[in-house]
Amino acid sequence: MDKKYKGINTICTHAGELEDTKFKGAVSPLYMATSYAFEEVEVKRYPRYFNTPNQVALAKKMAALEHGEAALIFGSGMAAVSTALLSHVQSGDHVVFQNTLYGGTSNLITEEFDKFKIEYSFTKDASPAAFEAEIRENTKLVYIETPSNPLLTITDVSAVAQLAKKKGLVSMIDNTFASPVNQNPIDLGIDIVIHSATKYMGGHSDILAGVVISSEDKINTVFQMAKNLGGNLSDYTVWLLERSLKTMGLRVKAQNENAQVLAEYLYANNKVGKVYYPGLISHPEHELAKAQMKGFGGMLSFELIEGLNADEFQKKLQLIKSSMSLAGVESTILSPSKTSHGLLTPEERAKQGIKDGLLRFSVGIEEPEDLIADIEQALKAISEN
Repeated sequence: MDKKYKGINTICTHAGELEDTKFKGAVSPLYMATSYAFEEVEVKRYPRYFNTPNQVALAKKMAALEHGEAALIFGSGMAAVSTALLSHVQSGDHVVFQNTLYGGTSNLITEEFDKFKIEYSFTKDASPAAFEAEIRENTKLVYIETPSNPLLTITDVSAVAQLAKKKGLVSMIDNTFASPVNQNPIDLGIDIVIHSATKYMGGHSDILAGVVISSEDKINTVFQMAKNLGGNLSDYTVWLLERSLKTMGLRVKAQNENAQVLAEYLYANNKVGKVYYPGLISHPEHELAKAQMKGFGGMLSFELIEGLNADEFQKKLQLIKSSMSLAGVESTILSPSKTSHGLLTPEERAKQGIKDGLLRFSVGIEEPEDLIADIEQALKAISEN
């Protein structure tokens, strides 16, 4: 971890940057080589070994952002999730998973774990007691996601981390929805932090990437699996991701502020049935979110009142894009039942509380009054039909 920088924007801009020793450029140079010398060198470099100059530099920035010792950069968020999990459990082991998870993670578990003879169970809710109730003699790992996708449930990170340590288990978190700007789980006792860097880290809807951050020892464990699975990110995209991270602190701060305004507007709107956002006092875990997060994030979900069609509402939006993925500078909206959680069965979605009419809203950096005006005209259009 690079400890010489304290401010989030300074870390985003300067931590882990490569020096241009030849031309003295202001930004990190890009090394596109896939072939490096192996004789009389300190490090034998190869892209699949996660140790090219740009990979190493970006990993230092990622570790600094999450207050970890080391990091590995992957080709997608799911590459990071799958490699981190499979490197820490094996046949005969058991994993406790939070009941509300990103659909891709849930799909990985339910479709692949049985093939590896890895046992698993989901908690009945996100309370610490629910996690403890699922622990068995062969449990090796506890996995959480907070705020969760798409219902923005909040899990007590410190409590789960303490439980894992007491039981001698590895604790792992998907911190994507919060971003390092709003939440640093390692400071709360978590062992391994995962991000889909496609989201707030990339921030412009044009990069697919993932990252795992932890101690040197645990990152080495992940690396031993990663070098065999081959999930590294291309150096060009590594360079683009470093560029994007320089503005993450500014972007996320603006998205935090906008999401709070939009959540309060939607909550007061008589055409909206329910709003899920931890920044609202009405959110059941509002106080917990306030205690463990620096900001409530740019993601929220909501349901329209009965009789208003969510699909038609999305079609009537003009500024807010009906689009997959999230956390870009532009505001986007989608139906989780058709996208992020579309691979789950209706029964599995119902178990997580995901209704067909639920809308997940990724709030961008536009002026909130423009976003509100767009929602107003869309609601008016579908109400008149």
